Amino acid sequence: MKEIEIKSVFQIYDSFDELPDDVQKLMQQSMMIRDKAYAPYSEFMVGAALLLKNDEVVLGNNQENACYPSGLCAERTAMYYAGANFPEVPIIKMALCAKSLKHQLITPTPPCGACRQAIAEYELKQKEPIAIYFMGETGKVVRSSSLSNLLPLIFDNSYL
Repeated sequence: MKEIEIKSVFQIYDSFDELPDDVQKLMQQSMMIRDKAYAPYSEFMVGAALLLKNDEVVLGNNQENACYPSGLCAERTAMYYAGANFPEVPIIKMALCAKSLKHQLITPTPPCGACRQAIAEYELKQKEPIAIYFMGETGKVVRSSSLSNLLPLIFDNSYL
């Protein structure tokens, strides 16, 4: 038997105010779109703002459905819109924020597993990493330079 160690590296900003100006602007857009999410069942609202290489910003929020699997997360809503409308334009960075209507969320909230897999697919397709910034409603912001920090052993087309 052989044991391997996998290391992930993140940058932690103590608050929104510490973010670079361009990321603050992107995060503000994710907050704005988060507050328009359709989340009547979970009362958990998520916003995503993606900066594309052509300087377009694409927004998405979670869209729930009484049949839970039929809903869609904010990250995938935004990525699929970007893929449909700007298929050859890489995603440079994404800003994600979450908010619960049940309690104050101060813990940085990363993408769910399904969204991690979708982000991995986009990174592989565009052959360059996507910087991911995520936060709760307030508090610390986490930056990952690539999805590989969040999902180090990705399932990709090499297995097919």
